[in-house]
Amino acid sequence: MKIQDLGLRDYQPTWHAMQQFTLQRDKHTEDELWLLEHNPVYTQGFNGQDNHLLKHNAIPVVRTDRGGQITYHGPGQLIVYPLVDLRRQEMGVRDMISFLENTVITLLADYNIDAYARADAPGVYCAEAKVASLGLRVKRGACYHGLSLNIDMDLQPFADINPCGYAGMQMTDMKTLGAMVDMATVKQQFVSVFLAQLQQGNNT
Repeated sequence: MKIQDLGLRDYQPTWHAMQQFTLQRDKHTEDELWLLEHNPVYTQGFNGQDNHLLKHNAIPVVRTDRGGQITYHGPGQLIVYPLVDLRRQEMGVRDMISFLENTVITLLADYNIDAYARADAPGVYCAEAKVASLGLRVKRGACYHGLSLNIDMDLQPFADINPCGYAGMQMTDMKTLGAMVDMATVKQQFVSVFLAQLQQGNNT
């Protein structure tokens, strides 16, 4: 798997690059894992309901082609886009969601953060607050879009939306949960856990 650290990027060009990669890949194309941060943006899923944007502010809203409702991306939040041929990995979309959730849960456990997934609402939670959000799209058997993990960010923009369509959903980040970490370290840890889980899955 090819790992790409893309730094800080605007959302729309990155989204379009994911689309192009997915449409142009074939059965021999190597899977990729993109890690980055986005400049402030709200993204709305293709079936998202506009009433989950509670207050208009200066942050742009982009209607995208992933599943799910509205969420916020900004600096201090790790974005992970797994561009994976699910058919080749013999995974369904629910398998990939659980795979990403388990990667985050394992990573957070290294910081003594007790996190969990919920069957009714994809993502990773700690003490009823959400620390990571997920949304995927599958085309031609391959997935794109992915995961956002809040590390050390301004959480205030979440107050102007119903995060992921849930009114009153509390958002948190690793810093608030007591983990003093930097983005570069978490990126390395995420890749390490992700690849270890992938290898384990391929060996079963």
